[in-house]
Amino acid sequence: MKRLLLILLIGFCSAAVGAELKVGFVNTDKILEESPQAKAADERLKKEFTARDKKLIETRKEIRTLEEKLAKDAAVMSETERMKAERDIISRKRDVKRAQDEFDDDFNLRRNEELSKVRKTVFDAIVALAKQDSFDLILSGGVVFAAERVDITDKVLERLKSSAAGGAASGGTAGSKP
Repeated sequence: MKRLLLILLIGFCSAAVGAELKVGFVNTDKILEESPQAKAADERLKKEFTARDKKLIETRKEIRTLEEKLAKDAAVMSETERMKAERDIISRKRDVKRAQDEFDDDFNLRRNEELSKVRKTVFDAIVALAKQDSFDLILSGGVVFAAERVDITDKVLERLKSSAAGGAASGGTAGSKP
């Protein structure tokens, strides 16, 4: 009985070794930089946050102007005026720091939301390509070397570009669901 089991096990192992394993590699960093879906997400973020960022920059310039004015005029100001100006500057700095922290939190939250959508789209494209081309295994991060013959990154990018073009032609945005 043990001998029969051993023979069957050896038979299965040799069959598995003899079978060709089709392996592919995808450089997800490259895809997240070059895919139209990732570029569209970046544009949406820029459009959403540019006005707030410009307002923060303008507020910082105003504070710098007030600080320069205080430094220049401090000698001729009364003690009360100087203290009032200093308190005003401190208060404005606190407000702009709070606004900057809020901006950073909002931006990071939205960036993570957009990145999550793009990653899902990329994952779906990789899986669809793997099934279409009968891959047994697709590797991604943590790979030290991948020969060009197993690198399917460009194929995935082409699939994403054609899906983005199809989405734009039908009136939708790339990567969005109707």
